[in-house]
Amino acid sequence: MFPHTRFLKDIQLTSRKQSQLQHKWLLLIRLLFLASLILAFAQPFFKSNEEQKGNRLQLIYLDNSRSMSAKKGMRTMLDLAKESAIRQVKYAAPGSKFMLITNDRPQSFHPETAEKIIGEINSVDFSAAWKSIDKITLTAQSLSQNEGMNGCDVFYFSDFQQNTLTYPDAAHGKNINFYCLPLRADDLHDVAIDTAFLTIPTLQVGRNNYLVVKTKLYGNEPKEPIVAQLTVNNQVKSVATIKWNDKKESIDTLPFQITDASWQRIQVTVNDDVVRFDDTFRISGRSASNLSVLVLNEGLANPFVQAAFRAYGDFRLNQADINTPATDWRNYNLIVLNGITHIDETLGRSIGTALQSGQSICIFPGKTENTEGLNGGMKYIGDIKFNKLDTTAQNVASLQQGCNLVKDIFEKIPDNVQLPRCNWHYSISSGLNANSQSVMSFRNGDAMLASFTPDRGTLYISSTGVDLLSGNFAGSYFFAPFLYQMAVQSGTNNVFSITAGSKQSVYLPLLNATEKNTMHLYANNTDIIPSQRPEGAGLVLEIGTALHQPGFYKLAAPQSDTTLIGLNEDKTESDLMLPDLKTVKNTWKGNNIKWPDMEHNGSYKDAGALQFPIWKLCIALAVLMLLLETLLLSRKRVGGMA
Repeated sequence: MFPHTRFLKDIQLTSRKQSQLQHKWLLLIRLLFLASLILAFAQPFFKSNEEQKGNRLQLIYLDNSRSMSAKKGMRTMLDLAKESAIRQVKYAAPGSKFMLITNDRPQSFHPETAEKIIGEINSVDFSAAWKSIDKITLTAQSLSQNEGMNGCDVFYFSDFQQNTLTYPDAAHGKNINFYCLPLRADDLHDVAIDTAFLTIPTLQVGRNNYLVVKTKLYGNEPKEPIVAQLTVNNQVKSVATIKWNDKKESIDTLPFQITDASWQRIQVTVNDDVVRFDDTFRISGRSASNLSVLVLNEGLANPFVQAAFRAYGDFRLNQADINTPATDWRNYNLIVLNGITHIDETLGRSIGTALQSGQSICIFPGKTENTEGLNGGMKYIGDIKFNKLDTTAQNVASLQQGCNLVKDIFEKIPDNVQLPRCNWHYSISSGLNANSQSVMSFRNGDAMLASFTPDRGTLYISSTGVDLLSGNFAGSYFFAPFLYQMAVQSGTNNVFSITAGSKQSVYLPLLNATEKNTMHLYANNTDIIPSQRPEGAGLVLEIGTALHQPGFYKLAAPQSDTTLIGLNEDKTESDLMLPDLKTVKNTWKGNNIKWPDMEHNGSYKDAGALQFPIWKLCIALAVLMLLLETLLLSRKRVGGMA
């Protein structure tokens, strides 16, 4: 009933079952090891957008605009963006083709390898320029087509700043995936110099000059007091502590003197340590001691004209009778005809010759019913005609703030400024070739002051006189500045403050302008030829669009004087206000728009996770299977020995 071999039979049965189970596990582990090894050598990648298959361009966009200089901790947003971009490149599939785009220009014009694109990412620095999303989308589309790619994946690293944020046209996003990676700074406050300007548009030697500095505060007021410092040719001239008003603005006037008439480097700085790009404002200027004006009077000299030019002190004023005019007008920047009731052929030809030479002419007519006397010599000037005399008293109703006489003089004209009142005026007509522009106009559309450019120079015609019987224009807010601007337009300006990247231009008198005396911009081993075109007796140079780095630049050409240009940063991004990301996501959305999550430390769950290299996981699994096999075999060996 109970043989002694019964328990031995039970032990043998159990050992066989365990051995069969171990063999099955060992087989499974070895199969998994081989499968992992094969997949590892196949190097597969998981892609977040499965429907977009094939050869795709990897385009890295780094927003290197000035707002990216804001900091998170001790690092700028640009530093964090570059770090995340490098991680994305490292995680991309082997053999991927990359291109880098920044705001100033594409860093490369052909796809690059991962090693080279990482070097280019590290070399990116801040730029005054910025690009809209729409431009980047068009660039991505063009590059992918030129390289024969099936599409493009754009990794968009930016702070999505409010003042420069635009949304692309949906039609431009075909075959383009956007991975939006927003970066946000800790403390968004900034002190910016909005603008600075001289109280009079010229520098005076040996006398006090006054520079008005307007600063703005964005965000919370800094703990340390903010000080504005004025330097001229690197010498400190004036200092002022900034006090903010309710609108977080400050307007301070800083006095200074210069000792000679040469070019001066005028620079205002504030001690803001958070965002530095808008803490400096540059102005170049020199004394306009060589401006000369010829006034031809029909009758007595006009005291208002005399007082207007004496107010600036840097004009050489010469007066003569209209019947015995100076024969040579070439040395005058401005010729004023005062109280004129008759323009004969000789006078008309002289005016026409002066306009051909690029000089400025201003006519203040006298009151007469005989308009034919005024029109006698006008045919030698241009298609311009004095019509009937209107003796109805009228107020000027409109001011053209975009014209050259206005925009370069006044920072802002008050809304309630009193415009001139005239007791009489002529109706003036002109043809298309006269290129007329109304500076001031009455309600009925007649011009009170108009400019004409029938030739290289500019002709200004007032439809009324400048005496007390004619109205109050001579004593108005505009009279003296207008005369000054008329004079400097026929010569070079003597104060320059240009904004980088803008469409601001510079006019320089340059007789016989040809390709042989092309103007060059020089600074810090930089030699740039800006866009330039002949106009009047000189050249108009597009300085703003040619330059993006702030500083002082010398403008010169063979057989011409050197001009100093002060170039400043664009203040568009000084307001660091960032839009709500939820609003941005709801506005810019689509199947091709992805928003990876941001981690707590300010970095991102790597954009590389969008293309995770499974082969690395397969290698890890193969090693794990090898370890399990070793463990299983060692346990079997120990059991067998037992």
